[in-house]
Amino acid sequence: MTDMLRNPGKACTWNAFCQLAQQHRSIRPMLLLARTPKAWPKLCQLGVPALPRSPGSKALPVTRQLWSRQGQPQGPGLRARLMITALIGAGLGGAWLAMKAEKERGQHQRRTAALRQAAVGQGDFSLLDHRGQARCKADFRGQWVLLYFGFTHCPDICPDELEKLVRAVRLLEAEPGLPPVQPVFITVDPERDDVAAMARYVQDFHPRLLGLTGSPEQVAQVSRSYRVYYSAGPKDEDQDYIVDHSVAIYLLSPDGLFTDYYGRAQSAQQIVASVRRHMAAFRSVLQ
Repeated sequence: MTDMLRNPGKACTWNAFCQLAQQHRSIRPMLLLARTPKAWPKLCQLGVPALPRSPGSKALPVTRQLWSRQGQPQGPGLRARLMITALIGAGLGGAWLAMKAEKERGQHQRRTAALRQAAVGQGDFSLLDHRGQARCKADFRGQWVLLYFGFTHCPDICPDELEKLVRAVRLLEAEPGLPPVQPVFITVDPERDDVAAMARYVQDFHPRLLGLTGSPEQVAQVSRSYRVYYSAGPKDEDQDYIVDHSVAIYLLSPDGLFTDYYGRAQSAQQIVASVRRHMAAFRSVLQ
């Protein structure tokens, strides 16, 4: 208080103002008016140029523009606070995305290593495509392959899975910069699915879908290689039967190695996302 009286040009604080108000009855109404935030505009409208004189002192000017609504010094402006908050949020968001990407890369690498240890798709095979041309595993070297085992007389599951497979292929074809993916269909019913039957069947799905068939022994060999279970059921009076078989779409890398598989629960979009990740992470082990 004494310092404020000795320095007439110095801004007074709220506490000093209250103390002075207790000593000068003439400004007590102003003090009562200023106790609530709603009263501040009215106080400012009073335009008081100075407080009453104390004995032996000059009038005390009131610097009201330096008061805040709460009686505290003003901090950074709203725009500055928003900018700081945005910068902090962007930094935290970037760090979270980097950690998430690193976690996904680690999971992808561990899954790939585990699948390779399963030794699926080892060895070669010899089959005929739907044009009657001999095919072996080496023919697909350098290509990404989506492979499905089924049979042409399948009433629902095989058509649904092949539709999903070719839908994934079309989605990948629509992405510029990605290598082409070869769709392949191998029969598990060589008794009925000869070359002509495979040719009629695959044309309904995708122009590049390749159908493969062979003798019962050749089909059994490639099925064992990819750990595909299949078993023909009893024949009805029309000599028709259903083949029970495992359902999975296999992804083969350009090295011809089994890389991943997708069950019935996976959608075409999920297959595309997985294939894209494998493409990005692919490093040939044969070079």
